[in-house]
Amino acid sequence: MLKNYKPLVWTAMTFLIVASLFLLVNTNQKLNTAATTNTVSFSGEGKVVSKADIAAVYLSIVTESATSKSAQDDNSKKSKAVVEFLKKQKIEDKDIKTVSYNIYPQYTYPRYDKPVISGYQVNQTMTIKIRNLDEVSAILDGVVSAGANQINSLSFEIDEPEKLKAEARKMAIADAKKKARELEKELGIDLGKIINFSENTGGFPTPVYLEAKGDMGGGGDSGPSVPSGENEISVNVYLTYQIK
Repeated sequence: MLKNYKPLVWTAMTFLIVASLFLLVNTNQKLNTAATTNTVSFSGEGKVVSKADIAAVYLSIVTESATSKSAQDDNSKKSKAVVEFLKKQKIEDKDIKTVSYNIYPQYTYPRYDKPVISGYQVNQTMTIKIRNLDEVSAILDGVVSAGANQINSLSFEIDEPEKLKAEARKMAIADAKKKARELEKELGIDLGKIINFSENTGGFPTPVYLEAKGDMGGGGDSGPSVPSGENEISVNVYLTYQIK
């Protein structure tokens, strides 16, 4: 009875050995093909320079008092005055935003005793966008007169940078493709499809740091001079081609 199964066993073993060899050879061929795939990469750069069309201002209203409530009330009064002034200058609600509101206890430090709370400080920070750049100096002067006592930063920016970024990217891709065509001709190679793409974007607004001082609000004939300048947006791309 067992003798009848021996041919079947040997047949099955032979099939498994042949199948294993086939899979091994096939896998090895795929690995060799992947290992011999050649690629070449090209970089390209695109730059777009544009004048800033908005001014972004960070300002703070800082008040101090013996109690938290009175410090907050004073801060609220001044912040309302600042917002009312901004609206008179045709600054829209969407361009006025409170980004932080903090209450800090103030301490005195007796020489031989525990620190004692002597009062409270309220710090409200707002950001505003000024779309009429000719009015920047006057608005800075006005918010200080209205109650803002810190101008933390001022930066001139592009309101819709994505449009300029897309333009710079288009230029960068064209630059990289031009380099690819030139090298393909010089080296006598045949480039295939693009198999990888990456990009880096640069270009940021430069802030101007100002501080609201006693001579800035209402004491002079004009506000500070703040030239807006230009912003540059640059995009670097990397294209990887397959060599046929």
